[in-house]
Amino acid sequence: MGLIKTVIKRHTKSKNPNSKRYRRDMAEQICGQHIKYVTERIGDVETVIGRNGGLNIRNDEFIVYASADIIFRCPVDDLVASELLSKDGVVLSGPDLEHGGVHRSIIAFYVYYRK
Repeated sequence: MGLIKTVIKRHTKSKNPNSKRYRRDMAEQICGQHIKYVTERIGDVETVIGRNGGLNIRNDEFIVYASADIIFRCPVDDLVASELLSKDGVVLSGPDLEHGGVHRSIIAFYVYYRK
């Protein structure tokens, strides 16, 4: 029964990046990834804001945990996530509840695992 659900979900996947379903699917897809480091670009300067962490979903909030602290926390329905073309990381944008709801955009780079 699990294989059938997987096939159906893959073929009925939302293709509209502005829909809640697409945002939830993307968050579930990247959830559980381990992070090497997280950067934030302010103006022309890109700064490392955290190292060694992970991506997780808890209580309908997407959480980026790095450097033993929560770097970014956003409601899943408001999260805009786009994987890098290299598939080495993800760009995350949305209102950051951890920093007063200000809109932030960060880049989380995955730990490289040889498959």
